[in-house]
Amino acid sequence: MAKPVDKLHLLVFIILSIIVSAPHSNQLQLFQYQTLVRIQQLLNYPSVSSSFNTTTVTDFCNIEPTPSLTLVCYEDNLTQLHIAGDNNNNINGGLAHNFSTDTFFSTLGSLSSLKVLSLVSLGLWGPLPGSIAHSSSLEILNLSSNYLSGSIPVQISSLRNLQTLILDDNKFTGAVPSELSLLQVLSVLSLKNNSLSGFLPVSLTGLQSLRVVSLSANHLSGEIPDLRNLKNLRVFDVQDNYFGPRFPRLHKKMVTLVLRNNRFQFGLNPDELRSYNQLQKLDISLNRFVGPFIPSLLSLPSITYLDIHGNKLTGLLLQNMSCNPQLAFVDLSSNLLTGYLPSCLQVEAKTRLVLYSKNCLSNEEQEQHPSNFCQNEALAVKVLPHKQKNKSSYASSVVGGTVGGIAVVGAVLLVVKKVYNKNNNKVETTSTRFILENVSTINTVKLLSDARYISETMKMGASLPAYRTFTLDELKEATDCFDSSSFMCDASHGQIYKGKLTDGTLVAIRSLKMSKKSSPHMYTYHIELISKLRHSNLVSALGHCLDFSLDDPSISIIYLIFEYAPNETLRSFISGPGYKLTWVQRIAAAIAIVKGVQFLHTGIVPGVFSNNLKITDVLLDENFHVKINSYNLPLLAEARGKGSAEVSSPAKKTSVLARTEQDDKSDVYDIGIILIEIIVGRPITSENVVVLVKDLLQVNIGTDEARKSIVDPAVMNECSDESLKRMMELCLRCLSNEPKDRPSVEDTLWNLQFATQIQGLKENNQEAL
Repeated sequence: MAKPVDKLHLLVFIILSIIVSAPHSNQLQLFQYQTLVRIQQLLNYPSVSSSFNTTTVTDFCNIEPTPSLTLVCYEDNLTQLHIAGDNNNNINGGLAHNFSTDTFFSTLGSLSSLKVLSLVSLGLWGPLPGSIAHSSSLEILNLSSNYLSGSIPVQISSLRNLQTLILDDNKFTGAVPSELSLLQVLSVLSLKNNSLSGFLPVSLTGLQSLRVVSLSANHLSGEIPDLRNLKNLRVFDVQDNYFGPRFPRLHKKMVTLVLRNNRFQFGLNPDELRSYNQLQKLDISLNRFVGPFIPSLLSLPSITYLDIHGNKLTGLLLQNMSCNPQLAFVDLSSNLLTGYLPSCLQVEAKTRLVLYSKNCLSNEEQEQHPSNFCQNEALAVKVLPHKQKNKSSYASSVVGGTVGGIAVVGAVLLVVKKVYNKNNNKVETTSTRFILENVSTINTVKLLSDARYISETMKMGASLPAYRTFTLDELKEATDCFDSSSFMCDASHGQIYKGKLTDGTLVAIRSLKMSKKSSPHMYTYHIELISKLRHSNLVSALGHCLDFSLDDPSISIIYLIFEYAPNETLRSFISGPGYKLTWVQRIAAAIAIVKGVQFLHTGIVPGVFSNNLKITDVLLDENFHVKINSYNLPLLAEARGKGSAEVSSPAKKTSVLARTEQDDKSDVYDIGIILIEIIVGRPITSENVVVLVKDLLQVNIGTDEARKSIVDPAVMNECSDESLKRMMELCLRCLSNEPKDRPSVEDTLWNLQFATQIQGLKENNQEAL
């Protein structure tokens, strides 16, 4: 058995010598003195002469505090007891051979006025007994750096005044007691460096006073409960556990967030992280995060420490990125970053330590991989077997174009620019209740060139769920393990499934089979950049599912998760058998389409053109909100174009990677075809029909009576002559054979808004009568 700790024994010996030699004081009651003597005996410190005279007991309350012993009294009662041993204490080192934790803590319980109890590095061993609850007045309990084992007793929850609980560096096992939620004034919970296991109890979300939670170096796992309602939480440290896969949801006033060495994979929400204005330390290193790195982390207003190393984060770093001047430590190493180290990080080592090795950056000062390493390592996904089912017409409409959003971004997006301001003036009438679109006379071209409005673009997609990385388990749960009942249809390059997430959200899941001969570089960009394409008038991707294989970096399948839009196309509400849109609703739908196209052209850089728009790709949800379900997807363009019965622009051969006037105006041509159906109210299914109806419009545009003769009878009596004329003129211009004669997207939008305003004046005049 190890020898008693000399330093601590000497200290207690001196104290007890004072006890037997000093005069009695009334400031410390006799039973408290006897309790301290009993504690001394249980800790096996030097014995005291049995003949000592209690009348010579010293005044403990005035003993000078030391690093090893501190006693604090209030009105003759002991309120604080701090005993600190040597950090090198071995188990049983200074304890009596018959030491009992139950007896020891029962003895402490007799000190009913004790508010602070700190017993650090004393070699305490064995289970922490339920008798700890006898110390009912405790506000601070610190039992760190001992050998306490077994489960944390639920009786601790009886200490209703407890504000700080520190059980660090022990050997506790079992789960974190859910009963801790009864400690409603608990401010500090520190259980680090034990062997705790299981999940973090959801009941902890009710501890509104929590400021510090430290659970590092345990065996805890699973999802972290939603802690956003803990408005006082400032420090959250769970490093060296098995938490994941979702990034924890926390209040925006966090100061320190340490997630190092867990199993987090997704959930890095850029909008949420940008709101962490008080965050000083962020450590998400040694996890499994994939997808784009968020550059704005470097410029958070309070950030001083940022560590993301050891993940699979991708992205293009630019030299002109901004950083917080107070940022003292940055570790970007061992990811899949490309580009150049931002200039703001290239400062003297005396003021900032920056690590960025083992990426693919164009910098030779720290070891980098060749550029193709990051491309080849970025993606590799398992092949998941599935059960097939008959085709569903619903699915082909929902996702056939939805996937279009993926490669659009993959081929063309490097930086998302924010360009379009929400229109300010609304035309609101009873007839437009289903489709309410903003109408404005603002000069759109000027608006797009005005830098003040750039930041508004992404607000158009603010109502969309945040893009994230899904786990394969989530997709299995959403589709009942990809059961045949979830299978919707086969499509080019994969199958489509309908799924339901745990929060009830319906999604469409498409599995893309990727050839091993295909370029991983292209697919990396497809996944990385799609997350940035967000607009309320586009069917958007909600996320993707990836996995990594060190043995085979080639891609097998990428699962793409999209909004689940209803199979109600704009055509079905214009020429279908059921409800038909009013005239103003039709113009409002056209405005929504053009806004979506405008975002594709100018809301992202470089823009996305030649989108092969069709009226059957324009979907309306249950609230009649308009979303474009198909835009340019280079990977699937060839397969998607085969066998199409719809009309395409005569100029669709140019590449989306090379922006030309012809590319720009091909989308305007498609808008013109949609406007034809809106006006005449019957399907346009071939280029020959387009030519015939175009000629019909030209012949009949001259007089009010002629115009009324060709408009859809369902809206003939409600549309004003001027509004109809404006729409017909715009349609003819869009269908011009010469691309240079077609209006721009901005001009198209302005004319549609003007047609709505003209119609609104007519309706207002009728109401006035």
